[in-house]
Amino acid sequence: MGQNYATLRVPASTSNLGSGFDTLGLALSLYNYFTAEPSDRWSFEIEGEGKDLPKDDENLFARVYIRACEVFGGRPFPLKVKMINHIPTARGLGSSATAIVSALKFWELFQSKELSVEEKLRVAFEFEPHPDNLLPALLGGFLICAVDEGVYYQRLDFPEDIKIVVCIPDFELSTKKAREVLRKEISLKDAIYNLQRASLLIGSLCKRNYGLLKEAVKDRLHQPYRKELILGFNDVLESAYSSGALAVFLSGAGPTVASFCLEEEDKVGKAMVSAFERHGVRARYLSLSVDKEGAVFTKPPA
Repeated sequence: MGQNYATLRVPASTSNLGSGFDTLGLALSLYNYFTAEPSDRWSFEIEGEGKDLPKDDENLFARVYIRACEVFGGRPFPLKVKMINHIPTARGLGSSATAIVSALKFWELFQSKELSVEEKLRVAFEFEPHPDNLLPALLGGFLICAVDEGVYYQRLDFPEDIKIVVCIPDFELSTKKAREVLRKEISLKDAIYNLQRASLLIGSLCKRNYGLLKEAVKDRLHQPYRKELILGFNDVLESAYSSGALAVFLSGAGPTVASFCLEEEDKVGKAMVSAFERHGVRARYLSLSVDKEGAVFTKPPA
């Protein structure tokens, strides 16, 4: 990289949190790093996860940056981008959201302009219409999101004593495929069921009433259908609870399974990995905390 470059750190996210389908999102202390500088052509150097991603203007980062130039103006000069990815792709941890957010942040930097959150989301939604991943990646923290003609969100404190253990199986599951298995219509009974538990989840986290979390993350809108795409899901869930997890749920569209833990994070993580392995699926786990900063310019990782 030359002199006119910058590095951006963008966090992973876990969304839905069980009952909060397309509504709740949480930024995690797992990061992708993007270093970019103006160039005469688009090029990407990729380390870590996602090495098979496009390395020209078909890369999601490039497509978002070019679209921002079309929507907001500015010189659409190409960039040379280095990506150091710690977030696995197509695992329900918001990897695509990091690319979208980083492209918009670099557009602001190199065009010397500032966009509002709403303006960023206007472009971002063309590529991924999921604020429960995009907003945590952009802003950090615990977000409640709602979309209609506009985007509405509220950032809440998340209990610092809770760790998030994510168990990442060794296979990808595209959001598109995970969406296709969902029902187009739901019953009033199921809608009420989820409304009750999503409300209970937010209240339980705000009041630190952790004994209610297991009930609060139960869901009838997406997990019953998506779990059929994830070999061993029920065993992973029960193994995590048996090892002391407070709550267990699919991370985003999956296949990653996330747990809230007060302690025994390693015990819970190992139990989840073992459960996947009993079904012939390799997996690994990470114990993470909540990222509170969102996308920030920083130094390249050592």
